[in-house]
Amino acid sequence: MKFGISMFPADYAIHPAELAREVEGRGFESLWMPEHTHIPASRRTPAPGGGDLPKHYWHTYDLFVALTAAATATTRLRIASGICLIIERDPIITAKEVASLDSLSGGRFIFGIGGGWNAEEMANHGTDFKKRWRVMRERVLAMKEIGTKDEAEYHGEFVDFDKIWSFPKPLQKPHPPILIGGSGPTTFDRVVEYCDGWIPAGIDPKTMPDRMKELRRKAEDAGRNPEEISVTFVIYGNPDQEAVDALSNAGVERVVLAVPPGDKNAALPVLDKYVKLTRAHT
Repeated sequence: MKFGISMFPADYAIHPAELAREVEGRGFESLWMPEHTHIPASRRTPAPGGGDLPKHYWHTYDLFVALTAAATATTRLRIASGICLIIERDPIITAKEVASLDSLSGGRFIFGIGGGWNAEEMANHGTDFKKRWRVMRERVLAMKEIGTKDEAEYHGEFVDFDKIWSFPKPLQKPHPPILIGGSGPTTFDRVVEYCDGWIPAGIDPKTMPDRMKELRRKAEDAGRNPEEISVTFVIYGNPDQEAVDALSNAGVERVVLAVPPGDKNAALPVLDKYVKLTRAHT
């Protein structure tokens, strides 16, 4: 099983490049970074998990800038968006950023995506919360066209453009792996239609064997090889050995452990603790 690290790239935390070097030096496979363009001051949408929203949600560096810093500071580490809010992004610009990052990193990018939870945030970008999954689907499909074709075009309800030229293309072929986050009743439909993997959200690790079986059935019903669909499980809070063991036994490909954003004196001891936790499975 592979192990990654996730941390909000806050402007007051350890520099993304320094964090990446420390993560790679400890033998972790990947570094994941979330994104929020901003947080509306209204705060009408409740925070995930309840309570006050931590300030790092509105103190993050731009996702692709931070990931580029991490990529240029390392040689083997996979760099990943965890997650990229496609519903707040122009698909043509984002396709260019994905291709550029994958090319400049030597093909090390993993494209984690999601529909988001903050209705006011996405509304400021022109996306209706109730339509976010439909918007995301079209934007991802359009980006795949841009990333794989010399002359790309897409005509949908939310994305519509005639033939365009856009280079570079991603180094990974046909494109960097696309993993979608979620746990709703239609998440697996999205996984098998236009993604390469699944990032569970808010799921008890002990339930993963049943969810993995369900995903396999969905893939087979859609005519896809289940072995080609990866599963990455992000553990927030304080992970324990029982949870890691359960995910390993369930056949999860990758476990990502979250580090609270802080300076190196706060972050590095957490990385060292995670090294000990994962040693039995690496």
